[in-house]
Amino acid sequence: MFDPRLLVSNRPPFMSLCLVLATVFIGFVVMGPLLGVAVASTFYEGNLLSDLLSESDQPGYFLAVMVVQGIATFVGLIVFPILHVTQLEHKPLQPFFPAQPKLGQVLLGVTLLGLAFIVAMSPVVEWNSQVHFPSFMNDFETWAREKEEMATKLTETLTQFKSVGQMLIAVLVIAILPGIGEELVFRGLIQRELWRSTQNIHVAIWTSAFLFSAIHLQFFGFFPRLFLGALFGYLYYWSNNLLVPMFAHFFNNGFAVVTVYLNQQNVTSLDVEDTTSAPWPYVTVAVVATVGLLYFVWKHYRENPPVIEDFHSPSALQDENL
Repeated sequence: MFDPRLLVSNRPPFMSLCLVLATVFIGFVVMGPLLGVAVASTFYEGNLLSDLLSESDQPGYFLAVMVVQGIATFVGLIVFPILHVTQLEHKPLQPFFPAQPKLGQVLLGVTLLGLAFIVAMSPVVEWNSQVHFPSFMNDFETWAREKEEMATKLTETLTQFKSVGQMLIAVLVIAILPGIGEELVFRGLIQRELWRSTQNIHVAIWTSAFLFSAIHLQFFGFFPRLFLGALFGYLYYWSNNLLVPMFAHFFNNGFAVVTVYLNQQNVTSLDVEDTTSAPWPYVTVAVVATVGLLYFVWKHYRENPPVIEDFHSPSALQDENL
């Protein structure tokens, strides 16, 4: 059953979800990119709007795209959702981040879990990258392949790091900001409201994970991202602390960025952009490790239950004290 102390909104769940999605759309699709383009245009000498849609060798292209993406994420997935909670719903943020003992142990376990999960998912990555749709969905498959190729080219362009500084900028824009913003939106807001609506945490976790994967519009990586979203969802459900899935999300993205840079510097031969599955002995060990580490996190919170505080508005607290 949904715990009323996790309430994000006093509105009906469907209305609350619609408002959340509208907030994210306005912030991430409209206001954030417009502000990002305005800022990047102050130093970019080319046609930024057209170059954003294609690969460009224009000086400053890397920084311009990172500025646009970073500002869009910061505004649309962090600032606007925070304003949604605090100003529109008049709720505090503190219940998203309750104080917890031994959090360091959990984050260490989550780090190891992230490494094991990457290897365990590699057969799914390989299968999903090669999947073909039925003949009646040929038009959709063609469109999806085009989107995938565009995303791949853009990723390759933005991960051809010329310096450590560019790599650190990528960590900020690709790992830190999405780790905070996407977890705040998909786990903190959408998952909570789906739980309230369905009264079933598993439906809420997998539905929010589905939305999380679908919104990336990369259908040949849909299932690995779906499972990743579900992993973040269960980490949040068990811990009741957004810091846990935020850290897991940051580690997953940050590991990929840093590994790409180290591969380019010939420090490692590991290529995280390769969709080929890891050898089955490694996959088997990784699956066992993933299950064991999931059990560790689950058991930790069974023995150290998270403290769930009332998600009241200041006015409600005042009314109760009268």
